[in-house]
Amino acid sequence: MRSLLFVPADGGAKLDKAMASGADAVIIDLEDSITTERKEGARAACLDFLKANAAKKERPRLLVRINGFDTGMTDADLDVIVAGKPDAVVFPKAEGGPSAVHLDAKLTAREAVAGLTEGSIKVLAQAVESAAGLFLAGTFKDSSKRLIGMTWGPEDLSAELGAEANRDEHGLLTEPYRLARNICLYGAAVAKIPAIETVYVDFRNSEGLRRDTEAARRDGFTGRLAIHPAQVPIINEVFTPTAEQIEKAKAIIAAFAANPGAGAIGLDGKMFDRPHLVRAQALLARASS
Repeated sequence: MRSLLFVPADGGAKLDKAMASGADAVIIDLEDSITTERKEGARAACLDFLKANAAKKERPRLLVRINGFDTGMTDADLDVIVAGKPDAVVFPKAEGGPSAVHLDAKLTAREAVAGLTEGSIKVLAQAVESAAGLFLAGTFKDSSKRLIGMTWGPEDLSAELGAEANRDEHGLLTEPYRLARNICLYGAAVAKIPAIETVYVDFRNSEGLRRDTEAARRDGFTGRLAIHPAQVPIINEVFTPTAEQIEKAKAIIAAFAANPGAGAIGLDGKMFDRPHLVRAQALLARASS
């Protein structure tokens, strides 16, 4: 998934616009964008939307961001939305492997009640949204087969820290949040799942979004969360391998295939070793997904 677009569960026409945005995934939000008094109605709206769209063949993936364990509302969310057969849930403030195991059990019980195949609903963990989550980000490996990715959130972190801002005057992340971002990357690598970059909140700043997203791709993120449909085309473009990148990857793979015992090969005047082969294979896998 290159682009994952948030939209409030009770957003009405915004949901339809999100479906037509070109995003690889639409995240129907029951958490931050929904005030407490709107939660019940938003759950019902979410279920209606899922039932109307989940069976369609040509559609983005449908994810639901539930409320985290600390809110006491997780069960109420799952009791309603599982019957709508979402492709996955977004798990806010996921704090390490034990929390993933706990959510897995909750989903398994409700899948059984709804007559769904066990494990059919996947999980995208917002794993570095709290200080505790930061220290537990490396513990997700083998915790649940449902995990399809890991992301992070500087807004919740900055609120917990009592920080004035999480970006400087140039729009760049300050040190506490660069650390959290990096830990998300490493945690995802340990768990062998994709790392998804967080939102870029200045949604009118397309230049800043492109620059920030290109940096995310460079560092190893494979997709990005979005908060406005206008961000989707830029995110998709940045995370789509170019024809030149694909041809180069194919050439590296072919060169190693022709020299199966080699630890390194020469190509176009440059040396490439086995990590380059792994990266080339990963790029082709993304290009074909």
